[in-house]
Amino acid sequence: MPESVIARPLRLTEFITRFQLLLPDTRHASYHRRQAAVLVPIICHATPTLLLTRRAASLRKHAGQVAFPGGSADASDASAIATALREAQEEVAIDPRQVRVLGQLPPVDSSSGFQVTPIVGLLAPGGRFVASEAEVAEIFEIPLTDALSLASYTPLDIERQMQTRRVYFSWYRQHMIWGMTAQILYRLGQHIRPPTE
Repeated sequence: MPESVIARPLRLTEFITRFQLLLPDTRHASYHRRQAAVLVPIICHATPTLLLTRRAASLRKHAGQVAFPGGSADASDASAIATALREAQEEVAIDPRQVRVLGQLPPVDSSSGFQVTPIVGLLAPGGRFVASEAEVAEIFEIPLTDALSLASYTPLDIERQMQTRRVYFSWYRQHMIWGMTAQILYRLGQHIRPPTE
């Protein structure tokens, strides 16, 4: 599959307009009570990119997987936004004051028992990201156009505990994006998709 499957790159102003005009319904029935949040960090290059991490191989859960910076809520976090910003600072040294929060997507249930709220935020280009060695093996960027192209995702229906669940897979260079990260990106791609697509 080619690296870019959309002919015309998605402009940042176009993304922001679609996201904010069609604010998602964040009400969500969840089986999980434990709260977590991730930051969906979009870097405002001339051709915008999305920052992703590859989790450290030593982690007990989701080791080696591509992920957004984020994690479980602390009692001191005032909101899901506070959780996402705190975790992003801890994992990849994103200064919370440098994030322009656009809004949030509906929460998703993780396989590890959390209700995870994705927080979409913008970062100026030129920032320096530093991986927390305990949690992050690699930091990389993917063009936003590629990350949100629905055509780049392959669905797979998996049956677990007598329930069918759809998961998505995508490749960017040597990175396989799947699981909750792919689910969030696919939903965001659906959300900002023009009505003619």
